[in-house]
Amino acid sequence: MMNTMMPETIVAIAVPLEAELVDSIRAVDPSVTVLYEPNLLPPERFPADHSGDPDFRRTPEQEARYWSTLNRAQVLFGLPNESPAGLARIARENPRLQWVHAMAAGAGGAVKASGLDQQTLQKFKVTTSAGVHALPLAEFAALGILNGFKRSAELAQDQAAKVWPELRTPTRLVSGSTLVITGLGEIGLETARIARALGMKVSGTKRTVEPIEGIERVADNDGLAGLLASADAVVNTLPGTAFTERLFNREVFSAMKPGTVFVNVGRGTVVDEEALLEALDNGQVSYACLDVFAVEPLPPESPLWNHPRVMVSPHTSALSAAENRLIADRFCSNLRTFLDGGDLPHLVDTVHFY
Repeated sequence: MMNTMMPETIVAIAVPLEAELVDSIRAVDPSVTVLYEPNLLPPERFPADHSGDPDFRRTPEQEARYWSTLNRAQVLFGLPNESPAGLARIARENPRLQWVHAMAAGAGGAVKASGLDQQTLQKFKVTTSAGVHALPLAEFAALGILNGFKRSAELAQDQAAKVWPELRTPTRLVSGSTLVITGLGEIGLETARIARALGMKVSGTKRTVEPIEGIERVADNDGLAGLLASADAVVNTLPGTAFTERLFNREVFSAMKPGTVFVNVGRGTVVDEEALLEALDNGQVSYACLDVFAVEPLPPESPLWNHPRVMVSPHTSALSAAENRLIADRFCSNLRTFLDGGDLPHLVDTVHFY
């Protein structure tokens, strides 16, 4: 029976989601009504395919019903059509909208791309799924570090050429080496946890410089070059903002000691890719494991595709079979907070868009 002491909260599912996870949202509170019409949503092609099949098309009647459904809700699970344009439209059309939960950890870029003015953006909140992707990203970062230290690129080349080198080449020990992480947020701290388990010493950057348990040195981005002088590996987890754009430039790469392993699981715009290529070619960077790029998909003409000491990952390192469940769990927790009048975590900063 509906709890008549609490007003009805309508949640609309705007992106593909498994029915059992929709039921978990319904179970948060009797006052919650969930609007979910799977025939209006594109089918997933793989786990956590939030955009769904690009060939999916709604009939005009289905399109009208989709937007009519979303416009009834105070809360949206997902951006409409998983697009900035969809967010802009719902912000214009739905006067009761209070909160949108985005699937991405870095949803600030989509909010910025919506082109909404500050007055409109203050009418509702946008939360991200930050933290949900921390473990898979951290594991991928560990993969990149190990690949670089254990010469996996050279081994693959020798295997492809069926070469058994006469001279044996030693690999590097991860244990006892030093890692610098740019961005000691949830992803960065999870990366640090795994790195310490491998025996690494970890330092890193944070906007607010303060001691962090298990982190040897903490600096802001202005102090990054000072950290890099002793780093054997560097992992970037920073989002793409005006303050982080091309943070890794020629000057920063030149501050690294020769042979540094570089991993990027943050955003591609944080790295000057020409400067990275120079660092790879002059030996300052011995190996780069990249999941994100300044332009995505990575253009076919990019030299990164064919560089012998670069791993290209198509922005999939956060993807896991458990992603939808983890996002739904995060949303259910946030929904409980929302219903109780608490402060929602992981809000998009509508000034800096991260």
